[in-house]
Amino acid sequence: MPVPAEKSVKRILTIDGGGIRGTFPAAFLANLEQDLGEPIGRYFDLISGTSTGGIIAIGLALGLRAADILKLYEEQGPAIFAQTRGGFGGWIDRHLHTGRWLFWGPKYSTQPLRDALHGVLGDRTLGEAQTRLVIPAWHPQTQGVYIFKTAHHPRLRTDYKELAIDAALATAAAPSYFAQHVTANDVGLADGGMWANNPTGIAVVETIATLGWAADQIRVLSIGCLDDIKLVREAYGAARLAPQMASMFMAGQSHGSLGIAQILTGDPHDRKAIYRVSQPVPDGFYSLDDTRRIRSLKDRAFTEARIQKPILHPQFFGAPAEEFVPHYR
Repeated sequence: MPVPAEKSVKRILTIDGGGIRGTFPAAFLANLEQDLGEPIGRYFDLISGTSTGGIIAIGLALGLRAADILKLYEEQGPAIFAQTRGGFGGWIDRHLHTGRWLFWGPKYSTQPLRDALHGVLGDRTLGEAQTRLVIPAWHPQTQGVYIFKTAHHPRLRTDYKELAIDAALATAAAPSYFAQHVTANDVGLADGGMWANNPTGIAVVETIATLGWAADQIRVLSIGCLDDIKLVREAYGAARLAPQMASMFMAGQSHGSLGIAQILTGDPHDRKAIYRVSQPVPDGFYSLDDTRRIRSLKDRAFTEARIQKPILHPQFFGAPAEEFVPHYR
């Protein structure tokens, strides 16, 4: 029989950014969902995701099943990253898009991503979300953070009117891969991974500072898009370190985000509050746009879910969360 969820516990789901590597959290959640009576998003009080994780978060909050979001990666991923051809033709395409980035701008057109997202999100707004949302983006004009939020506090009077597809395209507008996204309100935004690729810290801050939830009642399921294992030698010069700087920055931000969440929730010294799911992988094996690895990512996720189910089920999936009633619709 299902274990009843503690009514006092607030459950948070956070999902990292990572391009096509978002197949891993999508597949992981889809596998967990097989044992649940409702879409998995219904079991959380707040969901936060960045970039590819933001796309998953928005879909789940709107009531989509994780299995349907996984299909988006499997069926539309090659078109989104212009890798529909295999063999030598595919090799040529990948190198041509790299050349496009070096000399002309973003590697990929946003249109295939927009079309794929419209197929699952349609013209729905954030105000239709059934779960609270926190979706980081970046505002290049002001060099400032920009966070899409549902109307889960009286002062949040704006974002619930925004199109869900605008929030999804904005948080996923990764520099060099896609052009910045201009919303229906003419606001130009870029990938939230610029400052919060792992959104666990900001999600926990939101629950405590904005929602007023008690820190000792918060429980977080944080899902990453795999962790590259790098070997960095002190003798490396700046030129040799440069290609690794982006991923090193992402790893540092992730550790910092988790550290903030741990301090605020008392994890692990006072209680177990944060359940982090990711896997170490060889550096360079899974790039952000290599759709040839989709099956491998799904394989890893399903295997990880098999291990994690008995641990996570009593903590997160005893019963659906209380209904979210926004302040504005």
